[in-house]
Amino acid sequence: MKKSLITLLVAASTSLSAFAWPDKPITLVVPFPPGGSTDLIARTLSGKMGEKLGGATVVVENKAGATGTIGATYIARAPADGHTLFVSSLGPFVIAPHLFKVQYDALKDLEPITVVVQAPNVLVVPAASERKSVAEVIAHQKANPGKMSFASSGNGSSDHLTAELFWQQTGTSGVHVPYKGGGPVMSDLLGNQVESSFMNINTAMPQIKAGKLRALAITSAKRSPLLPDVPTLEESGVKDANVQSWQAVAAPKGLPVDVKKRIHDAIVASINDPAVTPKLLELGFEVVLNTPEQFAAFQASEYARWQKLITSRNIKAD
Repeated sequence: MKKSLITLLVAASTSLSAFAWPDKPITLVVPFPPGGSTDLIARTLSGKMGEKLGGATVVVENKAGATGTIGATYIARAPADGHTLFVSSLGPFVIAPHLFKVQYDALKDLEPITVVVQAPNVLVVPAASERKSVAEVIAHQKANPGKMSFASSGNGSSDHLTAELFWQQTGTSGVHVPYKGGGPVMSDLLGNQVESSFMNINTAMPQIKAGKLRALAITSAKRSPLLPDVPTLEESGVKDANVQSWQAVAAPKGLPVDVKKRIHDAIVASINDPAVTPKLLELGFEVVLNTPEQFAAFQASEYARWQKLITSRNIKAD
């Protein structure tokens, strides 16, 4: 009898927590400044999640700094009640912990919910560049080792690590030129101050379409429908250098199972909304929306992959 009563009480408690949540505004913490791809995804979610949750208030809070680790640390220490969520690109999840002494354990302190979208990088050069193919870039680097400049949005960024992977897989070397964000990279590329960059497709597309940048290769396994004439790195003879930049949602560890399911369902419904999906696809995003279990396995795989590259290439944060 006692066991049956306890079972009923547990079931009632679980049901009550699912019913009660959310009982205050939900905050989506973005660990970067407003205006980037991650902020875009968070604001897309904030505009729809509340609707999918029956009129809940969902707000975005930007907690930028230390390549996303300030926001990640905040989330790791926040209450696991479903009212504070983390929307971030891959950096704080799988890269920054190998470059900095961070104040959180990326694999233990964050509750994976879903990878929302992913997007490849594109190897671009200014329209005036003499390099018109990946083969020409490789030949130029082999003839001039350590000379060709590759700009990135910062040390340890996706674009930086893609360049390192490219050099590793082609047996070449170039000059990494780190900037503080993608804006200055674009300015100097267009001004012919730097020679190339593995830029995220979302950032590069407008200037590629305008004819100001030339796309030489894309880092996805298949060609992008947005750039059907641009070959993949694999097609260009560069093996095992596929890279996807991705944005995901996580929570503080210990999120109640029922609340996690409701959050996951709301995110899926928001991104799959007919008013949202086409816009993301037009920007070059590929919708993922995997399960929490799939995200956890994917994070562990990406964590190990970038740890290996950062160690083997002796990549430093500064």
